[in-house]
Amino acid sequence: MLTTLPITSILAFDALGGVLAGSGEALVESATGWPGMGIVFGYSFLIAFALPGPSEVVLLAPLDLGFPPWLRLSSIMLVSATGKAAGSVVAFHLGQEVKQSGPITRWLRQSRWDVLAWSEARSVRLAQQYGYGGLAIALSVPFFPDTISIYAFAILEKDYPKFALATFLGSLGRLVVTLGVVGGFAAVL
Repeated sequence: MLTTLPITSILAFDALGGVLAGSGEALVESATGWPGMGIVFGYSFLIAFALPGPSEVVLLAPLDLGFPPWLRLSSIMLVSATGKAAGSVVAFHLGQEVKQSGPITRWLRQSRWDVLAWSEARSVRLAQQYGYGGLAIALSVPFFPDTISIYAFAILEKDYPKFALATFLGSLGRLVVTLGVVGGFAAVL
């Protein structure tokens, strides 16, 4: 349970996550064949709750699956969105634990920047205005770290299936928007 985990362990875990994210990105960018789909799933799963970094990197996986390019990208996107939805359920569970953890909540509220209040204010506004659709919209923004949004919503919300569906749709939306942006830039050049 998180209530017994010292804050130094949490910070060390975050630092390790930064190192692993770089390794994960390199692994995804070199993933080939069908085992590469497992790497895409695993990376997306971990990026939802533990690894900081861009989830869009999965689009660079050089998977040779014998599919036409559009089907290869569609498959990568579906596997990635499924992995992120599964990882978000882990984050959701951790968020539920933190919600009930007095020492962690007190530490976050008393921190210099009051991260919890800032996250709550932004997330409450988005959740009140759009509900789970707000989470999906927030996760559709390319190149923006989505772990904060996932944890903020995890603390505020209570419905596992709706949360997983929102993260799946938001993750899929992010990859579609990324392809559109990159495609738009490629057309201009």
